[in-house]
Amino acid sequence: MSAAEQTVPELGSLGRVHFVGIGGVGMSAVARVMLGRGVAVSGSDAKDLPVMGDLAALGARVAVGYDAGNLGDADTVVRGSAIRPDNPELVEAAARGLRVLHRSEALASAMGSDRVIAIAGTHGKTTTTSMATWMLRGAGLDPSFAIGANVPALGVNGAAGRDAVFVAEADESDESFLNYRPVTEIITNVEADHLDHYGTAGAVHAAFDSFAALVPAHGLVLACADDAGARSVAERLRAREGAPRVLLYGTGEDADVRLSFDPAGSEVRWDGRVHPLPLRVPGLHNALNATGAFAAAVDAGADPALASASLADFAGAARRFELKGEAGGVRVFDDYAHHPTEVRAALAAARAVAGGHRVHVLFQPHLFSRTREFGAQFAEALSAADTVRVMDIYPAREDPVPGVTSELVTAGLPAGAYAPDTAAAVAELAAAAAPGDIVLTVGAGDVTAQGQALLAALAARALPSVPEARHGS
Repeated sequence: MSAAEQTVPELGSLGRVHFVGIGGVGMSAVARVMLGRGVAVSGSDAKDLPVMGDLAALGARVAVGYDAGNLGDADTVVRGSAIRPDNPELVEAAARGLRVLHRSEALASAMGSDRVIAIAGTHGKTTTTSMATWMLRGAGLDPSFAIGANVPALGVNGAAGRDAVFVAEADESDESFLNYRPVTEIITNVEADHLDHYGTAGAVHAAFDSFAALVPAHGLVLACADDAGARSVAERLRAREGAPRVLLYGTGEDADVRLSFDPAGSEVRWDGRVHPLPLRVPGLHNALNATGAFAAAVDAGADPALASASLADFAGAARRFELKGEAGGVRVFDDYAHHPTEVRAALAAARAVAGGHRVHVLFQPHLFSRTREFGAQFAEALSAADTVRVMDIYPAREDPVPGVTSELVTAGLPAGAYAPDTAAAVAELAAAAAPGDIVLTVGAGDVTAQGQALLAALAARALPSVPEARHGS
């Protein structure tokens, strides 16, 4: 029995559960699952978010603003990572002696005895979790799931299903992914990130080793062979006595589940059979995500033909190269990329979708600590765009750090890239874009809101006739 198994409380023992920060995408997913399993749920958040109305319609008692009285008759309190210790509801919970769980611990309780497929990685875990859930459903199963983003095709970010399979996005940012008890894992990639928590790249890799070690001997770990970090975790796990099955997936010759990538139609070869991957979402990174998700879904009982065929209707998760609209012949996409590797992948996908036309980017760095660590790498990644504007840093949970600004990124870009005036940046990008071009908003902060502003600016201007493709000229 693992340490996690010893500490995860049974769902039935939680009583009435109150979520502090219930509007967060991860928190609301857990709340949805609990409501679906008959748990009495309440919650609060600083702002009145649309998801709170959805949860109220499912039976939750919700409140806007934090107040000790919001706890009501709660027996258990769930907090998200962004909730500060001096939140009045956490202070009240401590005063009453209530059980306080991190979101991941509450999700572990909600998983119960289901067969858990946990999906982790520095990049791609949201899309991979969405794809695995989608393919299980496409094969006629009804899994439970909890995903760290809204998935338009699924309609929600979490749900309690009828079948005893639970697909969960496992967040490595604060090591809370070690609270789960997975039978199957997908590790998409392992790279230095969240160094505000880990301190060193070595600590990140060690955490993924611990995550892989959670899988019992009868379980399965799927690791992406195309990523050096994920491959190294797999190799170390294979060398351990009593290790579970370990399969590599990817494009290499030694991949157990081998992807043949072709933008016009990729295929997967596994155990002597060939399976098509009819993907609508662009890029090699998404084909790799689909390969891992396909293997996990089939290993969990999905019919391979039905699972792969269902991908033809998968339109992607919210904010993952999501089309926001088109105006004046210019398409505007939004992507959550907030690490240099993710920015490179997003721009590669944008190039493929744009064909010979140009790609313009409005980028917003996320977290002072990440900007400090990766400013130069962000500049290198963004250099693949034709036009770049970089907004001020979105702080999220961090306080400002002296000397750390977006100019750490723009120092490696052409003059004029730094854009402290967002409205001016939107106007400049709209003016630069010609019919056929793509404008991409990139970042994990509120840059996503600029998609509509870009569409409005594009619609308002007078457009010339469609020019010839100009990229590379």
